[in-house]
Formats: sequence, C-alpha cells, structure tokens
Amino acid sequence: QVQLVESGGGLVQPGGSLRLSCAASGRSASNYVMGWFRQAPGKEREFVSAINWNSGWTYYADSVKGRFTISRDNAKNTVTLQMNSLRPEDTAVYYCAAGWDSGSYYSVRQYDYWGQGTQVTVSS
Repeated sequence: QVQLVESGGGLVQPGGSLRLSCAASGRSASNYVMGWFRQAPGKEREFVSAINWNSGWTYYADSVKGRFTISRDNAKNTVTLQMNSLRPEDTAVYYCAAGWDSGSYYSVRQYDYWGQGTQVTVSS
C-alpha cells in the first residue's frame, strides 16, 4: 500500500501564504499522478491541483490558478502545494492523493490512495 503523509496546514490571515507537503512511500512513480483535493463543510471534495510524476505536467482548478503552485521533489518523493494570496473561501481540509494516470486527473475516482488531510483555515 502507498502511504501518504501530509504536513503544512494551519491558520493564516487573508492574503497570506501556506505551503503544504505530501511525502509518498511504498510505490513506483511510473505514470503516477499526485494531486491535492479539498473539502469544505457541506461541500463535495473538489479538485485543486495535480502533477504527473514522470512528465511534470501540472493541472489546476480555475479557482486557484495563478495563486497556487504544485511541484515535485524527485529526491524526496514529495509533492508540495504553495498557496499564495489565500482567501477565506480556501478554508477546507486539504487531502493529498495518488493514483495511476487515466486522464481524469480532476476526479476523485482516479486516485487510489489518500492522506489523512490537513486543515487550512483562512481567517482574520
């Protein structure tokens, strides 16, 4: 089984920044996609961003494009999500996920493995 360990969540003021990290172990990275999803109270889990491990191709939800940046560190087997210009509506539990690339990077159904989630709260 793939194990995902997340870190970096917390409380931040509007306009501030946070960096989330997800360390993966117990898998092969071949044709693998790692992504970030978030879930706010009363809402479905939604796609935030994803990266193809081999190609480095990145994908972003329209709501975060230009503010968030996803990247990978091959040596550390980690994926990071740099979140800038945070807004109160970004408040959610953020989940790291991993799965093989089926072309549906935006769908929770593509991902077989999930982290525990980390709370991000944007409030003044």
